Amino acid sequence: MEKLINDFSFGLFFWQLIILVVIIFVLGKFAWKPIVNALEAREEGIADALAAAENAKRDLANLKADNEKLLAEARLERDAMLKDARDMKDKMIAEAKEEAQNAGAQMIAQAQASIQSEKNAAMADIKNQVSTLSIDIAEKLLKNQLADKNAQEQLVGSLLNDIKLN
Repeated sequence: MEKLINDFSFGLFFWQLIILVVIIFVLGKFAWKPIVNALEAREEGIADALAAAENAKRDLANLKADNEKLLAEARLERDAMLKDARDMKDKMIAEAKEEAQNAGAQMIAQAQASIQSEKNAAMADIKNQVSTLSIDIAEKLLKNQLADKNAQEQLVGSLLNDIKLN
């Protein structure tokens, strides 16, 4: 260090000081401001990118919430539609059963009416046949009994006796 103090030259120091001031001035004028401006612009760009990322994150969260809400609404609507379809199916089955029972009851009633009608017709036919047979038998009996005069008188007498008694 002593050697530096002994070899110290004021002229050299003066020129070095002037060069240093000029370099600082030139750097300050032409290099320092652009570097500082670039650093500030970069800081602003990073801050803007962070803010945009936060906004995007918030928007993504909102979209996710909206999607979940829409999905829940769609599920509720689907469940309601399935319930309506089940109810409609049950109603249609019940109506079909009721119509089938009504049709069956109507067919049974028609069959019973048809049977009753055929029974009445058969009974009327039997009555007609019995009456025809009875008349034929009575006619044959009366022909045989009334063939002689004595039998006719006895029949008339017995009929008159029956009438008086009643």
